[in-house]
Parts: sequence; structure tokens; C-alpha cells
Amino acid sequence: MDSGNLTWYIVATAFVLLMTPGVAFFYGGLVRAKSVVSMMMLSFGAMGIVAVLWILYGFSMQDVSTGWVGVAGNPFADFGLASLAGGHTANVDLVGVAYGATFAIITVALISGAIADRARFGPWMLFVAAFVTFDYFLVAGWVWNPQGWIATLGTHLGLSANVIDYAGGTAVHINAGAAALALALVLGKRLDFGARSHKPHNVPLVLVGASLLWFGWFGFNGGAAALGDGVAASGSPIGLIIINTLGAAAAAILGWLLVEKLTRRKPSSIGAASGAVAGLVAITPACANLTPGWALLLGLVAGVACAKAVDLKYLLRFDDSLDVVGVHLVGGLIGTLYLGLFATGTGLFTGGGFDQLIVQLIASVSVLVFSFAVAWVAGWVIDRTIGFRVCTDDEVAGVDAAVHGEEGYALEPEDEPEPVH
Repeated sequence: MDSGNLTWYIVATAFVLLMTPGVAFFYGGLVRAKSVVSMMMLSFGAMGIVAVLWILYGFSMQDVSTGWVGVAGNPFADFGLASLAGGHTANVDLVGVAYGATFAIITVALISGAIADRARFGPWMLFVAAFVTFDYFLVAGWVWNPQGWIATLGTHLGLSANVIDYAGGTAVHINAGAAALALALVLGKRLDFGARSHKPHNVPLVLVGASLLWFGWFGFNGGAAALGDGVAASGSPIGLIIINTLGAAAAAILGWLLVEKLTRRKPSSIGAASGAVAGLVAITPACANLTPGWALLLGLVAGVACAKAVDLKYLLRFDDSLDVVGVHLVGGLIGTLYLGLFATGTGLFTGGGFDQLIVQLIASVSVLVFSFAVAWVAGWVIDRTIGFRVCTDDEVAGVDAAVHGEEGYALEPEDEPEPVH
């Protein structure tokens, strides 16, 4: 790797790491003022524990060419990265490890949006450790390691296409969305759960978070292109990845706002921010394998579909507080399955047959079911042993003061000191 590619790899890593504070701002603005610190701390807590575990054994676990080949790498193959750090390609290899860590971090941070206003911090940290160990570190290897069982699914089934997931439709978004649904069911509904009962306390903060996410997503989707001379591992030029990332998010904004205009008469800034995120989610697996026109259509479809999907929680009576299911699970499914129809050269309507759609569907359902099961078991065990949810009085008074002893906004002036005579 030349110095230019290495520089972009480092910059892309920083871009993706910035996305998790972006999630914290986005989620923090959507909750009540008395829960904003707690909400943001769930993301920052994930940054701490996931990065440490990834360095210790997570990177080794996702290398499914060792251990149980195709399924789980040996966590002790290079515990603490001692061997990798001493190799002759350590510079590039360790940047790659850091880049992978940022994906693991944001995947878990996304889940936190489903349990806003009612989760204790300590149990959340235990859940994070359990989830990345028994889910994310494995799923990342299944999808992105050349020997992963999902990566080689088509070959093993005798089909002409293998699964396409360039940057994380399955490993990140379906994974996080399914886990969020499981955790929301384990913790139960907020005390006053209902439509329009929880207004965002800080809309500008939401827009700042969405902006940071969109900014970071260019590293999220385009970072792996550093491995070649402006060409991604799929053979697609980085320019295609960048324009698709831009276009899909923009089209999704329009789709979401259209739904709001038709159903609620007023397009909202929260809708615009959510639409951008929905489009980014959908284009994540497909950014290197669609022409720009098909990427625009994908964004539009995702914006409309996710705008409608967020209301399912009221119909089905589960409290996914900040719509992780409606945006990330639904958007991830749409983007992953869309490739079966329109992936360049292999999609059903773009020169291929049903094979691409078949493998995309199997991969999506497999990750969804596995993630839901792991998250539900981990959350249930934690809840039944040490308790996951704050008590009723703390939920009413505000999670920030009860859990962290802090307030997001010091609205009352401090007492003036007595004058000295």
C-alpha cells in the first residue's frame, strides 16, 4: 500500500469512529432532556468496551480462516495482537484492525436507541461485551472473511452468485436492528409509551448527529477502497461508491418528507434527518454494486418504506424508542435484498437470474434470526440476574440524575456565594 492509500485508510478510520459520537448526538437529541446524558453515554460506553475487546480477541475471532473454519476464529490466535504488531506489514495491518473496530463499535451503539429512557448503564456494558463476543465478532467473519460461510454461501449451494455486502447491510444494520428488537422486548415499554408521547427535546442536536453520520459514512462505505489504487475489493471504483452514498441519502430524504407531507401535512427536520440515515443504511451493502440511477431509486424506496415502518411499533406494541428497527433493520433488509434485483451484472433485472436474490435472502434471514436470539438471551439473563431496567421512580425522575449523577442542561443558576466583608 502506498502512502496515499495508507493516508486515506487512516482518515476513513477516523471518519467511521466519528460516526459513533454522531449516533450519540442523534439519539441524544431525540430523547427527553432528563435522559440525554444517559443516552449519549450508552454510545460512549460502547466505544470503550468494544475497542478493548476487539484488540484483545475480537479481531482474532472474526478471522474465520483459523479455529472453526468459516464459523469462528480462534480468539487466542493472536491475543492482544502481539504477533500482528511485530509483522513486516504492521502499519497497514494495524490500521485495518482499527478500521474494523470502528464498525464493531457503531453496530453496538446503534442498538442503544431501542432502550432509551429506561436502561441502566452497568447492565448495558455487560450486554455490549456479551453481544460483540457471541454475535458481532462471529458475524463479521461470516460476511467479510473470504472463508466465511455467508461469503461463500453461493459457492456451497452451487449457485452462480455469492452474497454481496460491501459495508454492512447484514453485519451492521440487520444485525443491530434485530438485536434492538430483542432488547426492546426484554426491557418492555416505557411508562407512558404511545404515539406522540415522547417529543425530541433538542432538534438541532439531532441534525448535528445526522450530519456527522453522513460525513462519516463516506469513510464507512469508501474506506476499504484504500486496499487498492482507488478500486474497492469488489472491483468498483471509489468514485462510484462515493456518488452512490451521496445520492441514496439525498433521495431518501425526499422519500421520507413526501410521506410526512402526505400523511401529516408538514415535512419535519427530524424526518429529513431520519430519511438521510435510512438512505445511508440501505446503500451500505450496495454502494459498490449499483449504478447511480439504481442507487437513487434505492434511496427513494428506503426513505418511503422506513418512514412507514417506524409506526409499526405502535401497531405491534413494542417500544423501539428511537426507531432502530424501523430504520436500520428495515433499511438494511431493503438494501441487502435490492441487490438481488439490481446488482450490476448479477441482479434479476440487470443481467442475472434468481441466484443473487436467493443468497441475499438467506444471508439476511440468517443474520436476523441469529442476532435476535443472541441479544434476547443476553438481555434476558442480565435482566433476570442483576436487572437491566431502572426502577419506576428513577424513570419518572430522569435517568441522567439517577444513573450518572449529571444533568444535560444546568438550567438553574448556581447559588451566589456570600459576599466577604
